[in-house]
Amino acid sequence: MSAPIIDVDENLRLLGTAHVATASVEAVRENISEWGPDIVAVELCKSRYDALTQDRRLDKEGLLKVIKEGKAPMVLLQSLLAAEQRKMGMDEGQQPGAELLAAVEAAQEVGLEVALVDRDIQTTLRRAWNKMGLKEKIGLMWALMADDDSEEELELEQMLSDKDLLTSLMEELREVSPGAGEVLIDERDEYIARKISEVRGRGKVLAVLGAGHLDGVSKYLSEGIEKDDSRISSLSVVPKGGRLLKTISYGIPLVLLGMLGWFAYNGDLDSIKENGIYWFAGNFIGAALFCMLAGGHPIAILVAAIASPITSLNPALAAGWFAGYAQMKVKEPTGEDLTEFLKLDSAKLFWTNRAGRILLVTALTNLGSMAGAWISMGLIASGL
Repeated sequence: MSAPIIDVDENLRLLGTAHVATASVEAVRENISEWGPDIVAVELCKSRYDALTQDRRLDKEGLLKVIKEGKAPMVLLQSLLAAEQRKMGMDEGQQPGAELLAAVEAAQEVGLEVALVDRDIQTTLRRAWNKMGLKEKIGLMWALMADDDSEEELELEQMLSDKDLLTSLMEELREVSPGAGEVLIDERDEYIARKISEVRGRGKVLAVLGAGHLDGVSKYLSEGIEKDDSRISSLSVVPKGGRLLKTISYGIPLVLLGMLGWFAYNGDLDSIKENGIYWFAGNFIGAALFCMLAGGHPIAILVAAIASPITSLNPALAAGWFAGYAQMKVKEPTGEDLTEFLKLDSAKLFWTNRAGRILLVTALTNLGSMAGAWISMGLIASGL
């Protein structure tokens, strides 16, 4: 079954692919050979292109850097998405992105210009993470980690040929996380369309895209997009966290310390004791519980519980950093763990791979600590 094609005009063709389908690889080579483009635009950024063409390796220093720089959630999210694609790709005999790499290789073989038109993957994931609320983050992680053992599996050929099905799958993402859906779908549609429009007019352009982006990208291109460097720039930056979340992060410790100071000034030791118990218990339980769900070592769970009441008072620190570091020390990943982590094809394997578990401990402990702090302040406020 052929891959879907949209001819925007006689010099611009959009080829829809499934990133793990054998038919997509064949369709890419056929279109380059038969349609004869001058430029091949692919849904890749520089970092994803490098990952496809180079032997990626994760070492202990790199893992520690991910923990220290607070990038565990983004790396975990990217790895979970890749694992889902990889699981389907193994059934088809293809790795995720094989058709994009085939497009690049086929273009280079005949001396065609290659344009990388996707936004940097880290920028996309960080924008998505910042857009999501705590409930969305937990929901998305849960949805990705929950292995669907249902026998009602979708055929890749069906996904390629059925646009209504693809639209439905895209909308399911919006339901789980509206914020992530906006960034991963809408923003990327616009970004890709704008980057394609930059090379449009220099000859025949074949754009190789995931089939789920075909309608969105073609709509932008059909309506016409004026060159706007400022818009590209605005879509390429990682905005700082929302003001509300930042205000809450700094407001909680200020309010708590202010209350304790007021109680101390009035000699109300019972209120200090009661609210102190609420604060420590909420943080202790939240961080420890989520670290336990991540399969953390007892020492990492203890570190998470002890660190959370303290780190929640300092927005510059995170309990997950300490728990992740403790997990790394007591269950140090082997060279095989680090190598296999980049090849995992099931969310379940993140708990058995030591490198994956370290990231789970780091990310989930941070979520648990945040939830615990908010619950603690809710209990304290209800008692006023």
